[in-house]
Amino acid sequence: MNLFNVYERFDITPVKAEGCYVYGSNGEKYLDLYGGHGVISVGHNHPVYTKAISDQMSTISFYSNSVIIPIQSTFAEKLSKVSGYPDYNLFLCNSGAEANENALKLASFHTKKSKVIAFKNSFHGRTSAALNVTDNNKISAPINKQGIETIFVEINDIDELKKAFDTEGVCAAIIEGIQGVGGLDEPSEQFLGELRSLCDEYQVVLILDEIQSGYFRSGKFFAHHFSGIKADIISMAKGMGNGFPIGGILIHPDIEASYGLLGTTFGGNYLACAAGCAVLDILNEENSVENVNYLEMWLREELTSIAQIKKVKGKGLMLGIEFDFPIKELRTKLLFDSKIFTGASMNPNLLRILPPLTVKQEELIVFIQALKQHLS
Repeated sequence: MNLFNVYERFDITPVKAEGCYVYGSNGEKYLDLYGGHGVISVGHNHPVYTKAISDQMSTISFYSNSVIIPIQSTFAEKLSKVSGYPDYNLFLCNSGAEANENALKLASFHTKKSKVIAFKNSFHGRTSAALNVTDNNKISAPINKQGIETIFVEINDIDELKKAFDTEGVCAAIIEGIQGVGGLDEPSEQFLGELRSLCDEYQVVLILDEIQSGYFRSGKFFAHHFSGIKADIISMAKGMGNGFPIGGILIHPDIEASYGLLGTTFGGNYLACAAGCAVLDILNEENSVENVNYLEMWLREELTSIAQIKKVKGKGLMLGIEFDFPIKELRTKLLFDSKIFTGASMNPNLLRILPPLTVKQEELIVFIQALKQHLS
């Protein structure tokens, strides 16, 4: 049986990983500044993380949500202390796309409406509802194009945003804290404030997609915390489990639950919650947010001194380095000549870096040196 080809893959076979490094089958050592799309938040194989999963595996690894699973409440309590949403409710699932599916479904249930406002260059997932609010026709099948009526608005265009809210039947507005796949564009504080006000005025549910930009990736727990607004639903995934599949949504207490409204077989399972608890403990105990904020300032200074760099986008350790030429060849050289993983985006001129939040300055110095070498 052959695998269904869905990605263009590099000819690299990782067999081991530790900290910020991945080791290939031929003994090569790679500096991982991409973390598998920003998933690796506390480093590969962190001892606290691996012990938590191993210890949980030795007792019970799975039962469905038809029974009481205390570690779910333990995880929720830890999350309430850092998320800025202690009075919200938590629904656990398995991935970012699934988180957004449930967020959109819940918004429609709550408002009894069905249209959605989303944003150009957005990416919210590859499943049905999430794909309908993703601005990429290339990955949308005919069956998807008959789905949710979505109004796509230019990010930070307040006039266009106001026009979109005049559309009758809007249940939700969904926006990324910082766009990931789209190329590291982000809503301004003023724009998010206006979006929040319009959602209140028109009784529209505001969904903040923090799947990639959450969990201190931006320098705050959620990127929208920079604006001071609060969302009605917040979707999370990627950094939540450091590689173990887990996602979730935080839900405003005014959005009522009922049996069968949402559901999941695997969501919030013992192993996922053990991974989630370990990640939050590590982020807290190792002062990861301070590391993120310090390294962002240092990186920006280093990067802006390189003449070929047009702009540095994003926040924290979710940065996009924009050039006035396509970065495909540069990214290939970084990977195969310098043994450094980086990322790409819909913007062909943008090099993305999403290292573990535990990355050290000396490891980033290696990246800066390699970048200068390949640009000289």
